[in-house]
Amino acid sequence: MPRIFDNINDSLLPALSQTLAVSDHADFCVGYFNLRGWKQIDEHIERMTGGEGHCCRLLVGMQRLPKDDLREAMRLDQQDSNMDMALTVRLRRQLAEEFREQLTIGVPNAADEVGLRRLSAQIKSHKVVVKLHLHHPLHAKLYLLFRNDYNNPRTGYLGSSNLTFSGLSGQGELNVDVLDTDSTKKLADWFNDRWHDRWCIDISDELAQIIDESWAREIPIPPYHIYVKMAYHLSQEAREGLSQFSIPADMRTALFDFQKAAVQIAAHHVNKRGGVLIGDVVGLGKTMMATAVARVFEDDLGFETLIICPKNLVNMWEDYRDRFRLHAKVISVTRVTKDLKDLRRYRLVLIDESHNLRNREGIRYKAIQDYIQKNECRCILLSATPYNKTYLDLSSQLRLFVPEDKNLGLRPEHLLRQMGEANFVAQHQAGLNTLAAFEKSEFADDWRELLRLYMVRRTRGFIKENYAKIDTLTGRKYLVMPDGTHSFFPERQPLALKFAIQDDDPNDRYARLYANEVVEALNGLALPRYGLGNFIVNRPSVPPTAIEKKVLEDLSRGGKRLMGFCRTNLFKRLESSGKAFLMSLERHILRNYVFLYAIDHDKPLPIGTQGSEMLDSHVSDEDSDAISSVLDLDIDVNTLDPNFAEVLDEPELEELASLTETIQPNIAHSEQVYKQRASDVYALYATQYKRRFKWIWSGFHF
Repeated sequence: MPRIFDNINDSLLPALSQTLAVSDHADFCVGYFNLRGWKQIDEHIERMTGGEGHCCRLLVGMQRLPKDDLREAMRLDQQDSNMDMALTVRLRRQLAEEFREQLTIGVPNAADEVGLRRLSAQIKSHKVVVKLHLHHPLHAKLYLLFRNDYNNPRTGYLGSSNLTFSGLSGQGELNVDVLDTDSTKKLADWFNDRWHDRWCIDISDELAQIIDESWAREIPIPPYHIYVKMAYHLSQEAREGLSQFSIPADMRTALFDFQKAAVQIAAHHVNKRGGVLIGDVVGLGKTMMATAVARVFEDDLGFETLIICPKNLVNMWEDYRDRFRLHAKVISVTRVTKDLKDLRRYRLVLIDESHNLRNREGIRYKAIQDYIQKNECRCILLSATPYNKTYLDLSSQLRLFVPEDKNLGLRPEHLLRQMGEANFVAQHQAGLNTLAAFEKSEFADDWRELLRLYMVRRTRGFIKENYAKIDTLTGRKYLVMPDGTHSFFPERQPLALKFAIQDDDPNDRYARLYANEVVEALNGLALPRYGLGNFIVNRPSVPPTAIEKKVLEDLSRGGKRLMGFCRTNLFKRLESSGKAFLMSLERHILRNYVFLYAIDHDKPLPIGTQGSEMLDSHVSDEDSDAISSVLDLDIDVNTLDPNFAEVLDEPELEELASLTETIQPNIAHSEQVYKQRASDVYALYATQYKRRFKWIWSGFHF
């Protein structure tokens, strides 16, 4: 009776290995061959001398996938297809690609590398010969081993196991051994008939070449070749754009080469993904480039364009529209809530200064987003500063045309490696490959990968390095203007403007502003509102919730830096002018009274977030008091989203403005005036603008 090898009670691999150890050659026929699975038996093949009668002959049967079997069975034409040389070449290439793809799956390791190199060496020394059986699909699994033994010259294993790790030992199979002389001779004859079939072709050399060109190769790949290949794949989007789209003929002479490239790449993004964010730095011609992209879609697809821009840019955009014969309508962003409701369909929407639409709760934002979604518009966004404080600034702009649950084809891999996929889904309940998932990531590399698909952004340094020419006489770099003239890049040389300060002169206002008593007074400010973490009680009467604990921890970490930043900011305002300093001081006092009102009445404190880029002047020296400049009230960046004014409609702005009229910049106001004003402001915070704050009970502090 034959023995059964099912990989459950008895595995095929040990029996096959023991038989190979005493064999001098072997014939294998399998439907599928896993290159990495060869390492399970390669040590036994290594002992063979090679050549006819002293090697392992491996016959691969081109086993079809189940879906291909079903497709073949359901064909209306059931006649046998005739094999010819063209089909042979196609199938040979197909198998070669399948072998290459095998080597791209999984993470390479040392054991696989050694096994693959040994297989290549055995093929080259003729210890292994691999043929592809093409006459018809061959599902047979046969392992026939030969040895110099008069009583038992052949041993066969017949069944269901392919030459893979799972087939030989990992998964349930059904195999039997064949030992009697007559049966093994018939199996050997059956194998030889197929081995010598006209449509059984030798692929040994191709297989060795595939291994030698893979990561398992003996000779290391030069680093430069790896760099070039990475650059090739990373530039795929750009290359596709450059090859698919052409610049309108009447605009070619109006654009520099770097602008033409940006237009073509941006057009590719708009065509493939529905939108693009052109984020070149100031002065590189984003307006011209956006106009050209709009013309591309007008000329190629007949799109008309709706241009939404700040009010002060309407005339400029109308001039560009008329000059380049663009079928477009230009409206101010201040009019969108009224004009977009009944506006006819424009297939392309161009939004200038799109960073002003960072707040997705704004009524203007919602009006524009609703119009884009209702009319299935494609979008061109323009901004030299698309990222201000958080990555959500970017996602808010992308959300204008990218649904939060759309499959983007990529995932925030750095975040998922940190959290784990299961934990991410449990915590956030968002698709792994959606914009909503990226919004949870604080990893720059995740956002870089995402923006590669939606953004075109270059700096002057990039243009200078890649598009500029060099003047042979001066060595300076320049761009060639459309009329042939040279436009040289400026060479900035900082100059110090020095002036004398007369400390003893009572008429020297600048000296008075920086008098010792003023500097000492600013340095001596306690600024408790910026250091709330220093006043947290150890055992509050009511324990904080998990969310409140997180807010308290953030307060503890940021206090000292916030206080230092506030002092620096006051000095900067003082340096600007006495009036600016007094306005900032006035607002600072008013904000303090807002907090005092909450503490005195046992009400929660309005707490906001402030990114580190606002704390370090080397990153941004923008004055915090200038951020919300639309109001005299100038809400503190430490207590409110600095973009809050964008969400207000006209009546709300009037209500806030009426409150600010109560107090004009004048430090001499009475305490009662400040208290009344603080009460009104707090009421507004706690009702209409409550969602813009984090709130913490004042009892945690005092």
